Amino acid sequence: MGLAPDIVETLARARADLRMGVPIVLTGPVSVIAVAVETLSPERLAAIRALGSDVVLALTGWRAQTLKARAYDGDVARIAVPDAVALGWLQALADPADDLSTPMKGPLNSVREGDAAPHRAAVQMCKAARLLPAALCAEVADGLAFAAENGLTAVPLALAAPLLGAQSPLHAVVSARLPMEVSEAGRLHVFRPEDGGEEHYAIEIGRPDRAAPVLARLHSACFTGDLMGSLKCDCGPQLRAALAQMGVEGTGVLLYLNQEGRGIGLANKMRAYSLQDQGFDTVEANHRLGFDDDERDFRLGADILKSLGFKSVRLLTNNPAKIAMMEKSGVSVTERVPLKVGQTPQNADYLATKAAKSGHLL
Repeated sequence: MGLAPDIVETLARARADLRMGVPIVLTGPVSVIAVAVETLSPERLAAIRALGSDVVLALTGWRAQTLKARAYDGDVARIAVPDAVALGWLQALADPADDLSTPMKGPLNSVREGDAAPHRAAVQMCKAARLLPAALCAEVADGLAFAAENGLTAVPLALAAPLLGAQSPLHAVVSARLPMEVSEAGRLHVFRPEDGGEEHYAIEIGRPDRAAPVLARLHSACFTGDLMGSLKCDCGPQLRAALAQMGVEGTGVLLYLNQEGRGIGLANKMRAYSLQDQGFDTVEANHRLGFDDDERDFRLGADILKSLGFKSVRLLTNNPAKIAMMEKSGVSVTERVPLKVGQTPQNADYLATKAAKSGHLL
């Protein structure tokens, strides 16, 4: 292997560029320059327009549905960008914050012809960068040469497409003893994905028998609930109750997965909270932002459990999707252990939505 980055490293570099507002170039039979709308500046918008190509806004099918725009490509819509519109017009299409105050944003003309693969990849990369899933795109004649001339990251679409949305392999980094309130016999394991994404953690209580089902919980990070004691969700109480039960039993494993806001990141989660204040439920808010109901990947938890030597679990959860994913990933769930804590007047609607739309057993 030489000094140049491979495709996984190139994608990590591209995600960082998008977060900084720097365009990337998706190269292939049709090459496209793409930049995240959330971090786009007026100067770069003008520079992309000056290229002379048709400019389109790539959005998810969910966001297009909210905007009453046609998504001819199914999960992605390509909206033609008029020459006269300013950056604010693009931001209003990407961010639903003012949808109720200015519901009529059209007419919006969707592009039907041509290959949408580069635009789909651009939206997926915005998601992976924890940005709003909206990208401004324009074709360029020779993608590799254009990227080299402008110092931009070139992403070969043929190599990147299979990796977008795929699970990155995890590797153990370090583990150390961690005495905790619930048990002095605690140990923290840190796992790092190959793709440069967020690290994930396993908190092991006691010395669980690898040959027997271990009491386990897959817990997605929740800054507002776990750390700040938010009353809008039941995450903090679930975290503490799970650890407490493991402490009482003397053994257990809690997987702390950095998948904030059902996998959309803290900033987008706060955007969803703002939409909930406007009257939308959790799922509706995610859709208006352009995300699926749940963007998390519970295979991460299964991989960590298997790497620690566990083949079966007693899973602390109210979510049947976690059980199904464990079984599908090769970890047997011998028992579902209910975890019904943390109900408050402030999260009653949130819990009702989890039960009605996400199938949680509450």
